[in-house]
Amino acid sequence: MDKFAIAAALQETAARLELKGGEYFKARAFKIGARVVAELTEDLGKLIKENRLTLVKGIGHTLAKQIAELYVTGESSFLTKLRAELPAGILELANVPGLSVKKVERLQEALGISSIDELKAACEAGKIRNVKGFGAKTEQKILEAITSPAQPEQRIHIHHALRAGERLLEYVETAPGFIEGELAGSLRRWQETVSQIIVVVCAKRPEALIDYVLGFPLIVRVAEKTRRYCSVVLSEGFKAKLLAVKSEEYPVALLRATGSDRHLKKLDQVAANQKLKLTQSGIEKLMSSRAKNQTPARAIRVKSEWEIYDRLGMQCVPPELREDAGEVEAALKSSLPQDLITVDDIQGMVHCHTMYSDGKHSIEQMTHAAQSMGMKYITITDHSPTAFYAGGVKIDQLQRQWEEIERVQEQAKIKILKGTESDILADGSLDYPDWILEQFDVIVASIHSRYKMDEEKMTRRLAVAMRQPVFKIWGHALGRLIQRRPPFDCRVEEILDVIAESRAAIEINGDPYRLDMEPRWLREARKRKIKFVISVDAHSTGALNNVKFGVGIARRGWVRRGEVLNSLGLKAFKKSVRPC
Repeated sequence: MDKFAIAAALQETAARLELKGGEYFKARAFKIGARVVAELTEDLGKLIKENRLTLVKGIGHTLAKQIAELYVTGESSFLTKLRAELPAGILELANVPGLSVKKVERLQEALGISSIDELKAACEAGKIRNVKGFGAKTEQKILEAITSPAQPEQRIHIHHALRAGERLLEYVETAPGFIEGELAGSLRRWQETVSQIIVVVCAKRPEALIDYVLGFPLIVRVAEKTRRYCSVVLSEGFKAKLLAVKSEEYPVALLRATGSDRHLKKLDQVAANQKLKLTQSGIEKLMSSRAKNQTPARAIRVKSEWEIYDRLGMQCVPPELREDAGEVEAALKSSLPQDLITVDDIQGMVHCHTMYSDGKHSIEQMTHAAQSMGMKYITITDHSPTAFYAGGVKIDQLQRQWEEIERVQEQAKIKILKGTESDILADGSLDYPDWILEQFDVIVASIHSRYKMDEEKMTRRLAVAMRQPVFKIWGHALGRLIQRRPPFDCRVEEILDVIAESRAAIEINGDPYRLDMEPRWLREARKRKIKFVISVDAHSTGALNNVKFGVGIARRGWVRRGEVLNSLGLKAFKKSVRPC
């Protein structure tokens, strides 16, 4: 049994335990186990053979035995017992919107319902409304949920969508006849949130691949299925769509699925102006331009997205730029930036918290993690005293922190820079007196309070802060928390003028709940020759991976490698951000 089949068995075990009742914690353990097994990067067989399975976070001794039994025998005696206790089709009932585990049990007792077909028939006959705890409205909602494939709209934070999408794609890659595949849609364009996960796959037999995909253990409902397409709901509640095509159709399918709609509309216009048309398998060119009696179109096969743009006389537009923000016009003039920032360009981790404030790991752990990622330097920027709720570092604690940095530095192979995330106070002053601030290597200045100031006061507050000589990096600039808190009110263009005059940098915050600033303001900042720092705002070693989200949002803002200060080596970076 491979890891995906084992994950499916664990997921089924969890669902049956939930339905059985009184087994909440055991069911939760199996759910977690299913996710952990599906996400394993190390060989499962090797972990079992070397008795290291319990070292994997989320897998205890009992769960490890179940996994080992499934791996060796292909069966689980525990799951077999659970299957005998519950009728076939019962799990499907538990996944119907509006039906909890207890309600399914109630329907079983009252009406003997054990399948979706029986549930639908009971709804249509008006029997559900008579069961205790139900009613006419509930009955109607259940019937609508069964008969309608539509799912309620929701937006998923990019890091959750990326993790789920990568798991799905990993499974698809194991399908017989798989050739290549890629995540598409908003996720490929690195939008902050996405409504659904889209995967485009090229396969020898697209129809067979779709059937194979439906075996993915984290699918809880199939909303729609055709020969080459399926729409499903994953266990996290996320919607996913998969399109399978043949080799010759793949480039255009990937382009279309990536979007955006406005970008594609512009491409179609460019093609039409050249008497071309994007088709399912490439580009068609009309042999005659006469409206009447046109000769048959001549097909031009393309082998990549790059070739599509090239045939249209354009530069290839990176996915992150495909938002109809002037990229098509720039590509036609060959004026798109060719050196957009990449993760590989980043040489230092900026904006890292430790246990001195609200971080989960020590200076040594954060440094070692950054070093293992190939970084050349890391900035330790714990909160300042005013951020008492985040354990802000008081003046009398700084010496101890700096001494620890020096001790860790003796063993570290990368440079540790002493920094702070200093609060921008209500009057625009920075937390810590100047004589302290001047001793830091790096200062990230951020607003953490009084977000609801009016536009005039907030603009003045920021301008005062930025005109101080020690102000070098503007942290999570506009204070937004995606889907939780909007950006605060200020005259952004006026503030950008001030920061350009002060020659400070803007942080592009990689925390997936922030991703601040928005791309449109990054483009405005670029017009003013403002420099940037791509930060991780990391409160743990794992959050150092936020760098990819920061890079994604930077690319959407057309930010180039030479505009990012932490793409520089240590000496040049220190010189650029040193408080003075």
